[in-house]
Amino acid sequence: MQFDTPATTNPIDRLKVVGQPVPRIDGALKVTGRAMYAYEWHDPSIPCAYGYPVGAAIAKGRIKSMDVSGAKRAAGVIAVVTAPEVGDRKKGKFNTAKLFGGEEVQHYHQAIAVVVAETFEQARAAAGLVKVDYIEERGAFDLAQAMETAVKPESGDPDSAVGDFEVAFKSAAVTLEQTYTTPDQSHAMMEPHASIAAWNGDELTVWTSSQMIDWWRTDLATTLAIDKEKIHLMSPFIGGGFGSKLFLRSDAVLAAFAARAAGRPVKVALPRPFLMNNTTHRPATVQRLRIGAERDGKITAIAHESWSGDLPGGQPETAVMQTRLLYAGANRMTAMRLATLDLPEGNAMRAPGEAPGLMALEIAMDEVAEKLGIDPVEFRIINDTQVDPEKPERPFSHRDFVGCLKLGAERFQWSGRGRPGSRREGNWLIGTGAASAFRNNLLLPSGARVRLDREGVVSVETDMTDIGTGSYTIIAQTAAEMLGVTIDKVSVQLGDSRFPVSSGSGGQFGANCSTAGVYAACVKLREAVAQKLGFNSEDIVFENGQVRSGNRSVPLSEAAGPEGLAGEDKIEWGKLAETHQQSTFGAHFVEVGVDVATGETRIRRMLAVCAAGRILNPITARSQVIGAMTMGAGGALSEELAVDTRRGFFVNHDLAGYEVPVHADIPHQEVIFMDETDAMSSPMKAKGIGELGLCGVSAAIANAIYNATGVRVRHYPITLDKVIGELPDLA
Repeated sequence: MQFDTPATTNPIDRLKVVGQPVPRIDGALKVTGRAMYAYEWHDPSIPCAYGYPVGAAIAKGRIKSMDVSGAKRAAGVIAVVTAPEVGDRKKGKFNTAKLFGGEEVQHYHQAIAVVVAETFEQARAAAGLVKVDYIEERGAFDLAQAMETAVKPESGDPDSAVGDFEVAFKSAAVTLEQTYTTPDQSHAMMEPHASIAAWNGDELTVWTSSQMIDWWRTDLATTLAIDKEKIHLMSPFIGGGFGSKLFLRSDAVLAAFAARAAGRPVKVALPRPFLMNNTTHRPATVQRLRIGAERDGKITAIAHESWSGDLPGGQPETAVMQTRLLYAGANRMTAMRLATLDLPEGNAMRAPGEAPGLMALEIAMDEVAEKLGIDPVEFRIINDTQVDPEKPERPFSHRDFVGCLKLGAERFQWSGRGRPGSRREGNWLIGTGAASAFRNNLLLPSGARVRLDREGVVSVETDMTDIGTGSYTIIAQTAAEMLGVTIDKVSVQLGDSRFPVSSGSGGQFGANCSTAGVYAACVKLREAVAQKLGFNSEDIVFENGQVRSGNRSVPLSEAAGPEGLAGEDKIEWGKLAETHQQSTFGAHFVEVGVDVATGETRIRRMLAVCAAGRILNPITARSQVIGAMTMGAGGALSEELAVDTRRGFFVNHDLAGYEVPVHADIPHQEVIFMDETDAMSSPMKAKGIGELGLCGVSAAIANAIYNATGVRVRHYPITLDKVIGELPDLA
């Protein structure tokens, strides 16, 4: 199905199932432990061995020699596979560094061997006996120093310019020029990267934890130098990813090589330190904001420059992208520069670009508003735009940014905010802050197959994944709505490379694109049913388990016949996203308390108002937003991968040292969804929500801390040491 004209009225608009608060259909499996995650697959007749990775102990250099004799003699050891044995292999399209390193070490904890044993404990113990001599080379690990040699990336549209920023900035009535920094951050999801690999001749089966089945399968085939069709990859349930499982990781590669060497299935789960140093992370940024405005609050000049680092061949953190679209202003400039760093790979983490970019931009907006003497929410409203500011001839498909700000301000009682440092309850200074939320609506092709059997049961097959987002449920809702059945009559199978290729999960494109693919397949099945029954497909109605055309009505199960029927198709996108800018919008409001003696910050309440097209399921959508808000709290107050700039690795590489929020940190959250649709986005008229809920949260907290204390912090995380020195006197 080619989606190249705006959606008109279609069966989804009935909203009998879609848009309703349907509980997760996979919920019972998860809470009872029957949902099979990657490391848990088990067949008693096929005993698995256990693989444990050996990571490089240096960040940059070469392997001089490797002695595995001690490991091979250890109890229970079946095989030891080393990087030199594996040889020089092609890396996947989406990988910056090799997942099974060769003689060259590209980053700390790059996998250089895997030890296979009968038990996990034996494999771990033997891995500690592998002795490696290195030739260590000097690396670059400090972004602040590497900025001097940062370059303009060769791809990815790094710079933009409209009008004459420099002239407009110099002539503006009020100006701001500030630098903000965000640290390296880790995905820190609960489930580690884990895979089980089993060979049958030259065919490979992998149970893994992957957000993008087809991407993984393709890159694994490249790494192993085998035909993609000989790989069967399964990932039915994922215990969190946040972008770290978008691309093939070393656990799947190590498991494949280990299983081949052991002659039996092998399980590999990356230890927690490997999640920080062996996989990917959100890169640190240094961001320079310059904003000029007139006394009436209208922005006349805005510039956003960002510096980040990555391994050679990597990409920048796209922290300036939202600034190209969020606010009006005739004279504009953005630029990204990329430094070479020998730290582990930087790559996508929930809302890449917008999340760290808004951490800076939305503090800057508050600072300009204060200079103007204009309320920060009103300042944002004044600078709303209904067209792409860099391409005024290109309107937004649907934009209710102002509605989010106004409704949020009303519900949060923003008008009672007060001046910085003016509210106090005992030892707590109280403050409120706001920030804008923005995330683009991304579109990827997505396919599905839908079957109907003689019992009237609808089965959906697609390689779409569920990373805790509710994919099973919203896909079932889509099929139920399209075929006029109750949701208990729908069976959904996901995460299997034998199924049609979907969009996968990431970039908040998963829900909209995957359900649109199911919609397309259901249209094919509806046509097959109409043809089978001799109905006119133009006026056929599917409702209450019946198929109706004119005065004739037939049970859906009868239409299937003894052989059943099937429909398969995929959604493909036309040029609507080119002619109209498609984005999602929101507003975050936060109230904090800051201890006047210690500088400790406590969040008291949070509100998110989101405009993201049709909400397919308010239960699963709300869960996505409150989880994102929680991640934003961590980004504001605690999360930072501490870099050892001498040795080139992240020191706090576990959940004891890398501090994420816990329940006690998040006392009250409220989420409001604007009642809207976007006909240009898809037949579902939906957009994404999972990353919008993160964008702007950290800045809202930073702005609330300023309102509470009068202390402006521009460098995340906002730990008490950055606040305490400027707090007012206890008296």
